[in-house]
Amino acid sequence: MRKQRLKENGMKAVFMASALASILAVLLICLFLFANGIPAMSKIGIFKFLLGSEWSPTDTPPVFGILPMIIGSIYVTAGAILIGVPIGIFAAVFMAKVCPEPLYKILKPAVDLLAGIPSVVYGFFGLVTIVPLVRAFFGGNGSSILTASILLGLMILPTIIGITESAIRAVPGELYDGAVALGASHERAVFSVLLPAAKSGVLAAIVLGIGRAIGETMAVIMVAGNQARMPEGIFKGVRTLTANIVLEMGYATDLHREALIATGVVLFVFILLINLLFSALRKDGAR
Repeated sequence: MRKQRLKENGMKAVFMASALASILAVLLICLFLFANGIPAMSKIGIFKFLLGSEWSPTDTPPVFGILPMIIGSIYVTAGAILIGVPIGIFAAVFMAKVCPEPLYKILKPAVDLLAGIPSVVYGFFGLVTIVPLVRAFFGGNGSSILTASILLGLMILPTIIGITESAIRAVPGELYDGAVALGASHERAVFSVLLPAAKSGVLAAIVLGIGRAIGETMAVIMVAGNQARMPEGIFKGVRTLTANIVLEMGYATDLHREALIATGVVLFVFILLINLLFSALRKDGAR
């Protein structure tokens, strides 16, 4: 009995240490970002930094305005959500409630495999496949907001499909049986009863998909065009916040480096706001 209690206390200590390590890691990241980014915003001017439409670190004096990158990130992420969310939810519904078992055994590993493909491979696929198609159908050089949105829409599919499917399967079967017993068709029972009942899980899938899309870097660099200017249309090139950091951090110094870290602060705040919005939606759904 005493040995069992010691094991339980030891595991509690391990779990507590793991939780504290996770919290400490987040706190250290926040400390680094804000300690290095906030002073840069003060030097540049917070409104000039957030609302400035020009990014030119080589000018004298240098100009650091990230509004084009903020808008570019929003456009690309919104496009990815418009493409990926409907396809992902319908695919999850199909796999959870329609798909025959032999086909499911093929589709499920395929979706899991998509989740494990490195970002650079997705980027290469977009570069050699999606970019030429967009160039052929819409003109331009093919590296554009539309191209990046299509690619990110594909990249977030495994996240949305996997979590949405699990949420639908977690809904008690009595809800479906009751809907069918009351005269609802299979499709109506699924979309009017099961899917609303799984709303919390679906929202979680969408939020994680948004986080994946807004934080993606390598694939976007390869297909978005990377022009640090205000977006002029979905068929024009754009630079996102993450791409801006990666492209210039290797040679940045002094205020330029601090401005890039401040860009990371803005990205961090975006992710935080998205998670707070998700928490608010979950609370409203639970009432």
